Formats: sequence, C-alpha cells, structure tokens
Amino acid sequence: MSNDKKNTFESQIAALETIVEQLEQGDLPLNESLAQFEKGVKLTKDCQTMLNKAEQKVHMLNDEQQLENFE
Repeated sequence: MSNDKKNTFESQIAALETIVEQLEQGDLPLNESLAQFEKGVKLTKDCQTMLNKAEQKVHMLNDEQQLENFE
C-alpha cells in the first residue's frame, strides 16, 4: 500500500473504527489496549488536521468565488 493511499482521511477513519472495535471487545491485554488507544488518539488528531485543511480550502474557494462575483 502506498503512503498516499494509507494516509487518506477515509483509510484513517477505517483504521480508527477498527481500533475502537478492538477496544470495545475488551479482549486485548492492557499494554496492547494502551498502544491501540495511543494509535487511535494520533489517528484522531491526523483526521482533525485533514478536516481543518479541507475547511480552510473550502473557505478560500468560497472567498475566491465571492471576489469573482464582485468583479
């Protein structure tokens, strides 16, 4: 799997869902649960960063559209 494919928002959400399912089952040893939790926190932060960048881009495109309409 290429790095670009691995780092898509959708793939990170899918990985996060898998982690949540594993943690909810409660079958993992404590150390593994903590490791998965840490991984989930990182994925959540990465997803939030991606969402923030997308939101900024939408605002920028909207601002450009408003400028074009103004001219």
